[in-house]
Amino acid sequence: MELYHKSSFDISRIITHNYSTSFSLGIMAFAPKYREPIYSIYGFVRLADEIVDTFHDYDKRKLLEQLRSEVFKAIEEGISTNPVIHSFLLTVKKFNIEHSHIHAFLDSMEMDLYNNYYEEKNYDEYIYGSAEVVGLMCLKVFVEGNQQQYNELLEPAKALGSAFQKVNFLRDIKSDIEERGRIYLPGINRTVSINDFSKKELEKEIEKEFAQALEGIKNLPAGVRLGVYSAYLYYVKLFHKIQKADVKKLLSKRVRVSNPHKLMLLLKSIIEVKVLKTC
Repeated sequence: MELYHKSSFDISRIITHNYSTSFSLGIMAFAPKYREPIYSIYGFVRLADEIVDTFHDYDKRKLLEQLRSEVFKAIEEGISTNPVIHSFLLTVKKFNIEHSHIHAFLDSMEMDLYNNYYEEKNYDEYIYGSAEVVGLMCLKVFVEGNQQQYNELLEPAKALGSAFQKVNFLRDIKSDIEERGRIYLPGINRTVSINDFSKKELEKEIEKEFAQALEGIKNLPAGVRLGVYSAYLYYVKLFHKIQKADVKKLLSKRVRVSNPHKLMLLLKSIIEVKVLKTC
């Protein structure tokens, strides 16, 4: 079984590397004991996200229902023949990740099957399930069972997940509209178009969440602080590039941070994280 456990985590690691260079760099900056569990979380959420976003020739609703059923059956039985789910269930059981977080995440994925835009109430629910609970799953791994530390870092973790997701919304406006027929901005729908004012309003929310998240990052365990801070710096850099672009530009071209610049940000984070705790 040890070989199967290792192979399952390896597959989730490969998925992470294939889909996200930025998160892969961040995870590589973690102490080794944290890497496999975080790979397993990313692998699982990416699997669900792919069902919703790219499995266009298949019954997405049915596949998502099957995924939900399989993951909770696997958690109950302690094994899955799907390596991605198997590595995830091992992490869920070891770090006591709440089943309610998994349900909330899958609920948000299901919302994408039926919604092209989100009103304020549903928008907040979607952000919670698609981003904030993923941050909380990772936090469970980071604190290794320390409930007091988890409670202290809960709100900053949610803020970081929310900020990351909202930056993604702005970055991906073009592909979300053209490829998926969706828009992820509150108050924007098929009759109300995004404009520079609504963009700036969302940017104000993101700035507040980044500030709250940074306070939490300062108090993370030393073994993960560098990795999370490097991901934070990457998203802040991406956010600043988005701020400089107007809506017209975002609708015509996806804003990116180059791979060489990502490496520079990682080096920057190595230098700055040493004094982060005392700031």
